[in-house]
Amino acid sequence: MDQYKILNNGVKMPVLGLGVYKSGEDTKQAVLDALAAGYRHIDTATLYKNEALVGEAIRESGIPREEIFITTKLWNDDMRSGKQMEAFEQSLKLLGTDYVDLYLIHWPVSSALESSWKVLEQIYKEGRARAIGVSNCHMEHLMRVMAVATVVPAVNQVECHPYLSQKSLRTFCNNVSITMEAWSPLGRGNVLSDPVIGQIAKKHGKTPAQVVLRWELQENWIVIPKSVHKERIVENSQIFDFELDKEDMAKIDSLNQDRHFGTSPDDFENKQW
Repeated sequence: MDQYKILNNGVKMPVLGLGVYKSGEDTKQAVLDALAAGYRHIDTATLYKNEALVGEAIRESGIPREEIFITTKLWNDDMRSGKQMEAFEQSLKLLGTDYVDLYLIHWPVSSALESSWKVLEQIYKEGRARAIGVSNCHMEHLMRVMAVATVVPAVNQVECHPYLSQKSLRTFCNNVSITMEAWSPLGRGNVLSDPVIGQIAKKHGKTPAQVVLRWELQENWIVIPKSVHKERIVENSQIFDFELDKEDMAKIDSLNQDRHFGTSPDDFENKQW
């Protein structure tokens, strides 16, 4: 399996990344461990308050900047207050880079979705983001963006795991050439004790986490499992040396419950972050 996916604008994006949500003071070491393990994709956000630590780790790794794919995200409050450009420039400053590889609208803030997308298009056309996209968008949100867009979103990053397979959204995105990316790809650990996944893991001599991530890759998702533990970071990267067969894939497909473990796009506006 190719370890990169070509986005709709031709940019190559690694299919495996490290998520750093709630990684706190462990962020820097986690990123260093991930880069040492072969990761070349790091996913952060303004909300996570660790962009500076991500930037420090990338510089200290000695790996050329152009070999590392950095994603960050525009936060809701900056959308509501009309400070989208200022927020982006602050992210660049904290990361210590003059561009990001992917910049995402973090949540589809209803009052500022279209206006925020136009700012992202400006950033993209200036060459300060190699690709732009959205996160946590249902079909109706994507249709609102695309109604005003001159640049089709490259990525839609949403919660996905065997209990939330997002099939209808995936079909829509595939039809309009938007790449799907899974946050919480292990369902915050809740899917790892499922006996079906356990049986498949035993069959392949792999861990449940590796099986779930492999299922997502074979379903054409980009995955960003989060961990601050070196052994888990390494374990999550060892998913390119085996393949699930059609029976395995079908069994995992059948586990869907349309169940969110994180915040749903339907109720995020009322959440106290």
